[in-house]
Amino acid sequence: MTPNTHVSPNQTVSEIAAQSLGAVRVFERLGIDYCCGGKRPVEAACRDFGLDASAVLSELDLAMAARPANETDWSKAPLHSLIGHIVGTHHVYLRLELPRLSQRLEKVMRVYGQRDNHTLAPLPALLDGLRSELELHMRKEEMVLFPFIEKAEAAIHAGLPAPAAPFGSVANPIAMMEHEHDSAGAALRRMRETTNNYAVPDYACITYRSLLEGLRELEQDLHLHIHLENNILFPRAIAMEMASR
Repeated sequence: MTPNTHVSPNQTVSEIAAQSLGAVRVFERLGIDYCCGGKRPVEAACRDFGLDASAVLSELDLAMAARPANETDWSKAPLHSLIGHIVGTHHVYLRLELPRLSQRLEKVMRVYGQRDNHTLAPLPALLDGLRSELELHMRKEEMVLFPFIEKAEAAIHAGLPAPAAPFGSVANPIAMMEHEHDSAGAALRRMRETTNNYAVPDYACITYRSLLEGLRELEQDLHLHIHLENNILFPRAIAMEMASR
């Protein structure tokens, strides 16, 4: 590693991703899992993908150095602001886009289901399962976990003791949310595999093309969504609770 390189090969992928959206974009482009599987050192992740670690580290340095001045550093922003961003951006996106994807898939299955059976047959069950899981997942976060984190943060900032958690520790529901994130990540990988990386057939109509592009966008958005929770919000919430004891 050159003396000017700021990213260490021993840093985990998730640690690097937490520092910069530029780094997130690099990982997304290279296909390196930075959300659910981001606990590996970046050098090991590069090796697994057959990538030149030195080249990737240099690209990460450049991406992180080019960070816009107005980019929010979610590792330092108030937790209630991060929660507001997650709900207002990613939860809203899912509630709008998942029904649209379901409708597109239904139309595509009617027209192309028999012709592209190998590619399309697994998608309805995968998308329906993912949608059901995510809709319930978001409700649990918005009704239970997120309000508790915001309440605890407000109390601590006011110099008061953190409220007692009805679930023992904030780490308990977080463990459940992370498990559900792993399940969502597995569904995304299966959808990418069955569609051959969202390859668009030459004969595909506009709806077919928009379905595959929509699934690709869903994957990218959900990766970032899970990253913000797994690698930033959840560790900070656990650390806040431990420091208040």
